Amino acid sequence: MVLVLKWFVATLLFLCEAQGFPKVVRVLNNLEFTDPKPEFKEKYFSQILDHFNYNSLGNGTYLQRYLITDQYWKKGGPIFFYTGNEGDIWAFALNSGFITELAEKEGALVIFAEHRYYGKSLPFGNDSFHIPEVGLLTVEQALADFAVLITELKKELNAQECPVIVFGGSYGGMLSVYMRLRYPNVVAGALAASAPILSTAGMGDPAQFFRDVTADFENYKPACREAVQEAFQKLQALAQQEDYARIQSEFSLCKTPSSAADIHQLSGLLRNAFTLMAMLDYPYKTSFMSSMPPFPVKVACDTMLRGDDLMTALRETVGIVYNSTGTLPCLDIYNLYIECADPTGCGLGFDSLAWDYQACTEIEMCFESNSVSDMFPPMPFTQKQREQYCAKKWAVVPRPGWLKTQFWGDALSTASNIIFSNGDLDPWANGGVRKSLSSSLIAINIPEGAHHLDLRGSNPADPDCVIQARKKESEIISQWVQMERKESRGLTL
Repeated sequence: MVLVLKWFVATLLFLCEAQGFPKVVRVLNNLEFTDPKPEFKEKYFSQILDHFNYNSLGNGTYLQRYLITDQYWKKGGPIFFYTGNEGDIWAFALNSGFITELAEKEGALVIFAEHRYYGKSLPFGNDSFHIPEVGLLTVEQALADFAVLITELKKELNAQECPVIVFGGSYGGMLSVYMRLRYPNVVAGALAASAPILSTAGMGDPAQFFRDVTADFENYKPACREAVQEAFQKLQALAQQEDYARIQSEFSLCKTPSSAADIHQLSGLLRNAFTLMAMLDYPYKTSFMSSMPPFPVKVACDTMLRGDDLMTALRETVGIVYNSTGTLPCLDIYNLYIECADPTGCGLGFDSLAWDYQACTEIEMCFESNSVSDMFPPMPFTQKQREQYCAKKWAVVPRPGWLKTQFWGDALSTASNIIFSNGDLDPWANGGVRKSLSSSLIAINIPEGAHHLDLRGSNPADPDCVIQARKKESEIISQWVQMERKESRGLTL
């Protein structure tokens, strides 16, 4: 029924655009389609706390949450497994409709596994982020969780011969790549959407990320970049004059800033709004990570260029992210945004603590803005600053290059069966693999795609490039499943 409705709306949208009914087109574009909610069952698996030390914590366990649905599963069909990333697993399950659409086509069992220390999968409950308890939060432990969970569920479901394909977006996409590298005996292939496996391994240009955020806005209208840059310069001028009352008034802040640290926090909050709009520049309304209108980059630029008062325009533009309902009387800069070891943002709550710790250990993100190659104020974040912050916050010393050593960096030529998909609108894209490395290490580039748009469910507003990308991904995954079945039969014989 929902697919029929989507087809009807897509047809209506096409006819209205052709006949020139802009108001109707705007209404249709603003419809928010929720993918039909699969019949997921929420379950918990008794998972090993420390996979790599038999004497650690008395061989203790914790409850790892996962979601599972067999509504599409046909006997002998594949298993589609989502490698959960830095957040509540429901958020990813309800925003990855392509996986369930493909499962219906392939007769697959679908599992979304939550990453340890995120959502409700807290190994030590509310004490999980104490030292040393937080020390079991590593990429390697998370991958081992997934491998054990897959293996045990296959036994429990009598599905030992069912091929497993892993899926993931962003950090979850990185984990899908790593699963195929580390556990090829467990997974037959991986779709890694918007996975910045190179930049997060310290192999990128620190200026790349915010340069690409800026490019999204500049490509819509060059004047947009100029307006944003000038607005930030006006803010910096007021800060230098210590005109904190004016800054509080211009940005409707809940408290008047009183120091350079407050201005730094405000600048981070403002920059983070543009980051989210660039990442989530989907062609329809969404509520993933943040509530966004269709084409938020366009909406932001039009807002920035609407009047002559750039400070007011900047406040209204970031309000698209932080005050989408218009009900907040003021902005609390310390509650809406948390500065951390990831300059692109760590989110809020316990999840932000978990990601901050990971950004202090294995995940390298020394991205910085400079107001030259980008439109944001100079906000450096060097390896030295990272070390100082992490030592103070978590009592750890980052190990640059460890992720590259562990998971191959760009030396991937001997791997196989991995799709690297990236959208040109996504500021994370150029931190990932953009060119195919072999016939089975396939890069799919999506010109009008934002952050892992291809993992989202079909929508009438989808550009043709993402429709074609999903079609190609579907064909490749189907081939992997068939190949794995043939190899399995050969071994059995």
